[in-house]
Amino acid sequence: MTLLLEDKVAFVSGAGRGIGAAAARLFAREGARLLLAARTADQLEAVTSDIRSLGGEAGFVVCDLADPASVRAAIDRVVSLYGRLDVAFNNGATLTPPGESTESDFDRLYRVNLRGVWVAMTAQVAAIRATAGRGAIVNNSSVGSLRGNPALPAYGAMKRAVNSLTESAAITYGPENIRINAIAPGNTRTEMIEAWAANSPGLVERLIANSPLRRQADPAEIAEAAAWLLSDRSSFVTGTVLRVDGGAGA
Repeated sequence: MTLLLEDKVAFVSGAGRGIGAAAARLFAREGARLLLAARTADQLEAVTSDIRSLGGEAGFVVCDLADPASVRAAIDRVVSLYGRLDVAFNNGATLTPPGESTESDFDRLYRVNLRGVWVAMTAQVAAIRATAGRGAIVNNSSVGSLRGNPALPAYGAMKRAVNSLTESAAITYGPENIRINAIAPGNTRTEMIEAWAANSPGLVERLIANSPLRRQADPAEIAEAAAWLLSDRSSFVTGTVLRVDGGAGA
């Protein structure tokens, strides 16, 4: 059976840990050649080494999603390394403490979680158009974008805007055979959830209780959804925001 991402060149942001690292490892197993991006070089180097040790092909670049020039340089790097770009997973994001956001919190969330995604998508579309000619992009959103989010209001607002960008871009670039979708993960075992839980005792237990599956997701389970949406097996899926939340929103 053909691998999901066989012969694809893939870009993954936020690839040093959590969902991004799980996605990088999965995409490599599914046949992709990868460029990994994040702010922390040692984490990127560890994930890249893991992939290479198992026979995969990967490189990495340090990238700050809050810096548009850094994002564009990362996309240029994948093209210079492999000659093209086929698929991209815009996973990287930041979180601020729960509760009301300060003005600096709001600005940081905007620069990374919204503007960073827009800059990346724009550069990725241009790279796909100029090289592979067709491709797919997945943006990582959140179930917190799908309803009111009093614990993380600014975070939820930025992710809801990502959903809108995703849908609009899908309509814009669909005629060029560039599909654009988003995933909306729920309670997942990541450092981001742990950081939130540190300020909200009992958070994880409450989230588990609200899920019909009565557990957290493993990051690899979220990565599977992204891999499918990037693959040709989802060839008639575009403009969707796919909940991957264990039924919590049902």
